[in-house]
Amino acid sequence: MRILIMGGTRFIGVCLTRLLTAQEHDVVLFNRGNRPAPAGIEAQIIGDRTDPAQLKQLLATEEFDAVFDNNGRELSDTQPLAEIFKDRIQHFVYVSSAGVYLKSEQMPHFEGDPVDPNSRHKGKFATEAYLQAAGIPFTAIRPVYIYGPQNYNDLEAWFFDRILRDRPIPIPGGGTHITQFGHVKDLATAMVNILGNPRAVGQIYNISGERYVSFNGLAEACAKAAGKPAPKLVHYNPKKFDFGKRKAFPLRLQHFFTDIHKAQKELYWQPEYDLISGLQDSLEQDYLASGRDRAEVDFSLDDQILSGV
Repeated sequence: MRILIMGGTRFIGVCLTRLLTAQEHDVVLFNRGNRPAPAGIEAQIIGDRTDPAQLKQLLATEEFDAVFDNNGRELSDTQPLAEIFKDRIQHFVYVSSAGVYLKSEQMPHFEGDPVDPNSRHKGKFATEAYLQAAGIPFTAIRPVYIYGPQNYNDLEAWFFDRILRDRPIPIPGGGTHITQFGHVKDLATAMVNILGNPRAVGQIYNISGERYVSFNGLAEACAKAAGKPAPKLVHYNPKKFDFGKRKAFPLRLQHFFTDIHKAQKELYWQPEYDLISGLQDSLEQDYLASGRDRAEVDFSLDDQILSGV
């Protein structure tokens, strides 16, 4: 297949590109050209996706079998792209987010659960709805927390920063909130399995790890992956602190996890990584390899919490 990837030079896009090229697909990246393309990629179209006229000028004469839209956040990001290829592609794969779901006391989230109209991810749900109404052969995926090499969000690295420096880990509440991490390679593998799968057309899939974990358990898993003893956990009430606009903890303070059985069944997909092996992969291939274990880290919010409990 000839495949267009929007982005392709960061995190999900890098992993997806490697898997597709390993299967000998012809991969073309569309991005601003600010970062080098993954090794082995020669076809790259440089442009600004937020400029519909430029997008049409650069892509209108191109032919693709499938499009992966990894970085569209708002409907205005994706609609011009989808309009260009509406009747010319076999599959349009859109990376949405499990953040669209309405907070609920009944968990895990299933794909048919209500969405939150006020979510900061409401643009992603609007995009899903548009793709479905427009009759485009789309599939949307809803990851929970994605981790792994080249993660640009401070998730596992936030814990490693403290564990590898033998610092206590401040955790809001009692640390019993349940969440879910999915390795980036497992996400990319599920995305690749969508191609050529007629069952996936018009469907939405939750994609993440197979098991759930508490905040306390996540801290302990990071320590185990790093070969360190169980860390000291310091629990605190976040309402008693004023952090301004800064985040003292990298995860949303609620239960947040999904059921992934639909993807496992219909995409013939199974996560390769359990939480410990995935965290070890991230630690070795990214955190230590980049030298972050030797970098200076701002622990001022930690110190504020530790001095106040």
